[in-house]
Amino acid sequence: MNQTALVIIKSMGIGDLVILKSNIEAISKFINKKVVVLAQANTRAVEILKYDPHVLEIINLDKKGFFNIIKKIKHYHFSQSYIYSDSLRLYLITKLSGIKENFQYKLFSKKNKNFFKTAKKFTESILGIQIDHESKIFWDNKEIENAREKFKISDNTKNIVCGISASGHTKRYPITNYIKLFENINNKFPCKFFIASGPKDEDLVKEMMSSSIKNKCIFFSAMTIAETIPIISACKYYIGNDTGWGQISAALDLKSLFIFCDSPSEAYGEWRNNIKVIVPKGLKICEHNTRGKDKISFEELLDRSLELIS
Repeated sequence: MNQTALVIIKSMGIGDLVILKSNIEAISKFINKKVVVLAQANTRAVEILKYDPHVLEIINLDKKGFFNIIKKIKHYHFSQSYIYSDSLRLYLITKLSGIKENFQYKLFSKKNKNFFKTAKKFTESILGIQIDHESKIFWDNKEIENAREKFKISDNTKNIVCGISASGHTKRYPITNYIKLFENINNKFPCKFFIASGPKDEDLVKEMMSSSIKNKCIFFSAMTIAETIPIISACKYYIGNDTGWGQISAALDLKSLFIFCDSPSEAYGEWRNNIKVIVPKGLKICEHNTRGKDKISFEELLDRSLELIS
């Protein structure tokens, strides 16, 4: 195989992968070749990068299996590696795989750093260029049109992706408030709500199904990420928690309003111009362990949501 670059992403989250896409694209353009991405399965890189013109292949980064990973990548004869991690394990893997030119965060240095800014500064310092951080998810136009027809998505309604889920209960704005929000919006505009939730969110979905707007809702619970992306692409707005669904929506150019209850708003809410954020009352930014879901003003959320979609 022709030599190319290996991009290694240690982060487990979907949102982390989406935010790092601009770095992947910058590297590919700089070396004038598609890159191979080594990422954990939880990032859903295989689905999210399915149509990305800058990515040649995805290799699964096993959580364990040190020598198995070396075996996976050694035969590619990569000319370079870009490691978005300060992990000693990943450094040793690249060295033992025979990759001669390896770029990585300084070992044991990433704690408490801004995820987005750290990655951007790292890439720009290596390539010597400024990168466009407005990363985009590429998808097949025919699939998007098919989704538009199947779910009757048109400009006659406000098509809103609703991120009611999150990676932990402290990051989830109360579902009762979301229901009240969508009821208020639906009273002002004809709406269709695409409920972004996973298999573990049955309790949230059950409450939505018991609400007055249940007939206006389409649920993602039983769908794969690849099945939801063309649907999201056909919509115009995202309102919801700071979650992977939100990062995907933003990268598909939806006007987005993120609610930050217990995660860093500077790292995950300021990487694209189409993202607006709400943080707990009295704070300028939200951080890990803010635990502020009960300090998000419903009135502010309603006003900001109406401003977003009007």
